Formats: sequence, C-alpha cells, structure tokens
Amino acid sequence: MIESTVPPKTRRTGLMIWMIISQLLMLGSLAIWLFVAGLSVMAFDSGVSAEAWTFVIIVWSYPILPIGLIVAAWIAYVKHKNILAVVLSSLSFAPPILCFLLIAAADFAWFAQNGGLAPFGN
Repeated sequence: MIESTVPPKTRRTGLMIWMIISQLLMLGSLAIWLFVAGLSVMAFDSGVSAEAWTFVIIVWSYPILPIGLIVAAWIAYVKHKNILAVVLSSLSFAPPILCFLLIAAADFAWFAQNGGLAPFGN
C-alpha cells in the first residue's frame, strides 16, 4: 500500500471571509481618506511651511500602508501561512481605528481638564 505524504487540504473559508471583510473595511477607510486628502491641502492656507508639507505628505502617503498589507496578506494566504494572513489583513484597517481612539482619548482628556465644558459654545 502506498502512503501519501501530502497533507490533507484544510478548509480556509473563515479566513477567506475575514480577509474579504477586512479589505472592505480598508476600502471604507480609503474612501474617508480621499475626502481628508482633498482637505489636507488647506494646510497651506496660512503659507508654505515645513509643518504643512509634513502633514500633507503623511496624509497623502497613507494608502501605501493598507495596500501593502493587503498584498502581503494575500501572499501569506497563498503560501498557507494562515495566522500571518489574518494579522496582516487585520492591520490593514487598524490605522483609522487607532486614529479614532487617539481622537477620543484626546477629547476625553480635554473634557476632564476643562470640567466637561463643550469646546465650541455652551
């Protein structure tokens, strides 16, 4: 009798679904980025400065990160490195979530420091 040394195929349907969902979330972040990128040029309204250039370059270079992570996630998926594919795919939409958490934390700190007063009016 001949024994096969080929490992059995594992079902990776859950991984495929997660990668597609995470990529849709990443596309959503790119839609928001498109709006922010258009507004970022207003950094030059007060004149050309190093700070304005730095801000615009950072905002406009954002898509490089999630697109690179998605490409790397699909390469890991093809090579059957499932855990790496999940991590890379999950990190593709992490920057907007981290940005939101940073804004929320700064907002909370401002309210705590100013006695809960609204920053824009009463």
